[in-house]
Amino acid sequence: MDYTVRIEPLGQTIDIAAGQTLLDACLRQGVWLPHACCHGLCATCKVQVVDGEIDQGSASDFALMDFEREEGKCLACCATPMSDLVIEADLEEDPDAQNLPLQDFKGSVTAIDDVTPTIRVIRMAVQTAHPVQFQAGQYLNLKVPGCDDARAFSIANAPYDGEIELHVRRVPGGAATGWLHDELQHGAQLEFSAPFGRFFVRKRAQVPTIFLAGGSGLSSPKSMIVDLLHEGSTLPITLIQGARNREELYFADFFEELARRHPNFRYLPALSDEPQDSEWSGPRGYVHEVLKQQFTDAAGVTDFRGHKAYLCGPPPMIEACIKTLMQGRLFEKDIYTEKFLSAADAGEAAKSPLFRI
Repeated sequence: MDYTVRIEPLGQTIDIAAGQTLLDACLRQGVWLPHACCHGLCATCKVQVVDGEIDQGSASDFALMDFEREEGKCLACCATPMSDLVIEADLEEDPDAQNLPLQDFKGSVTAIDDVTPTIRVIRMAVQTAHPVQFQAGQYLNLKVPGCDDARAFSIANAPYDGEIELHVRRVPGGAATGWLHDELQHGAQLEFSAPFGRFFVRKRAQVPTIFLAGGSGLSSPKSMIVDLLHEGSTLPITLIQGARNREELYFADFFEELARRHPNFRYLPALSDEPQDSEWSGPRGYVHEVLKQQFTDAAGVTDFRGHKAYLCGPPPMIEACIKTLMQGRLFEKDIYTEKFLSAADAGEAAKSPLFRI
């Protein structure tokens, strides 16, 4: 049986199938709802059911408290309809959002490259007739053999690239990343859905951009930077890439070549634990420390005003960078983040009011 859902305050009505989640139905029909983990753990997709009956599904008690359930709230990534519905969502209009509909795809693995001891780069050729449409910075949900739930991975290539590139960090004990590192073979067929997320460049602002990346959190900034330069942007672009040491640093040659070809692009690899007696001559320290060094003038004043910042990496890195940016007079409205969380981390995620995800 099929039902309908009216989404307020948009006043838009969509169709939804029995057993289909509210989030899936909305995204597939070009209606964006806030979302992050997509597994009922982070509460980002919480909406109010104004009228109708729903099945709460697997929403965790932590993400959706008992009193919230009694008030008629639900998590759109888990809730399925039992009747026609009216829901109210906290929606924010974004003129840069393309609101591309969610679609399913099949890909064939064309390349596997272990770029560090813990990070593997995977490339896939899309097997479906329709191309993957996404905004640079968005992510996909990948079905991994042996895992009940799909796993989220940022898309590392630019939208004009015909293939899909993923950067997969091995998570100790992680079933999905373990399989992708230990079992995946060339030619393997994988299924995924895309696009997800609200992490993309706000191009209409026409201001300089700062990208801060840690670990495999480099994937989204890589997509965004390549896309900007491909479109001919001449505004200043700064990338600070954090790694523990040279062994964990990857794609440095790629970004150094980009910097040689594009005078407006500045690349700063920052190593936090490189041996002091090594030949490394680049910046040392954590991402937020190098960030402050680069934007502090001779008088000791740190000033990020007039920029937009895009942060992708482990939560501690993001927290430290947020603090540094705001101390340097960059406001919340100009800071966009994508926390790099494993499936095990997702339940610990709390959405800070400082973050625009």
